[in-house]
Amino acid sequence: MINKRFVVGLTGGIASGKTTVANLFAAYGIQLVDADVIAREVVQKGSKGLTIITEHFGNEILLPDGQLDRAALRSKVFNNEAQRLWLNSLLHPMIRQTMLEQVNTSTSAYVIMVVPLLFENQLDSLVTTTLVVDISPELQISRTMQRDGVSLQQVEHILASQMSRQQRIDKADHIIDNQGDINLLRSQVARLHQLFLQQADELSIKPND
Repeated sequence: MINKRFVVGLTGGIASGKTTVANLFAAYGIQLVDADVIAREVVQKGSKGLTIITEHFGNEILLPDGQLDRAALRSKVFNNEAQRLWLNSLLHPMIRQTMLEQVNTSTSAYVIMVVPLLFENQLDSLVTTTLVVDISPELQISRTMQRDGVSLQQVEHILASQMSRQQRIDKADHIIDNQGDINLLRSQVARLHQLFLQQADELSIKPND
């Protein structure tokens, strides 16, 4: 359960620029709660998550140094719906719990929760307002291929697994257009930062229901 905090759920499709936008908010002293970072932490060496995964799949999903072999784990769950669901049912509650703990212990005026699949995993129920970083599918494809060195087919497969651009926009409370230059991006973040500060202040002085 989140205490009385103003939480912005930041999301967007692959290669939309979520990290860049999140870091611009962080430059104002706003704390980031990043689902991807937490997802790595809950399966790091010595963690409860990695212990359970190893018991389930065997030591072949470990690297020689005892760290998780992500490629080996992906191969175990790829095209195996039952195993993918098992893994998600293990990790998602752990990730969610850690995100809530980080939000509740944060000290910034408001919190940015960065979640790639915010709407797909119904995590928008945890936030006060939602912010989508938007770019065209064409830009997503070109940026992902360039950044990750993957094929067009692989990128299209990832896009197909995510919510469509229009669905995401329809659900968003706020939208950042990341198809221009960095100065345009900075000005949009600056405007939203002031708005979120105001809304967070209004929330903090509301009497409890």
